[in-house]
Amino acid sequence: MELPQTPEDIPAAFAEAWMARDAAALAGLMAEDADFVNVVGIWWHDRAAIEKAHHYGLTTFFRDSVLRFGRVKVRMLGDVAVVHGRARLSGQYAPDGSVAGDRQNILIFVARKVAAGWQVVAVQNTDIVPGAETYVSGGDGFRAEDYRG
Repeated sequence: MELPQTPEDIPAAFAEAWMARDAAALAGLMAEDADFVNVVGIWWHDRAAIEKAHHYGLTTFFRDSVLRFGRVKVRMLGDVAVVHGRARLSGQYAPDGSVAGDRQNILIFVARKVAAGWQVVAVQNTDIVPGAETYVSGGDGFRAEDYRG
């Protein structure tokens, strides 16, 4: 897979690699020393680790999933871009083998302009939790809470 030619193309290229179950193409969007933080805070520190983790997910619990991006917002900082993309994920398998409910996420890509296009240097993936504004940690684990009510 070639690098995206504009920052706006990054989410679509990510989704294309995801839907093809092509972890190598997904990781190919990244710099060799890229960082990727997933929705539960697992932090991969290079392209090889990003590829390995996504290969595992895309061949197991995400094997039939559908990832679609909606709104994309780009902030240009010279030869660096911050790209926010709102996504919907469906078709993930739960540990018991059933199909889990849909999830909504925001992925933040930080990319730099290189000769071949735009290369991602960092990604943060955050789940959107409807009706919550933070998490609270307690004896029973994390739970989403809303202090606004």
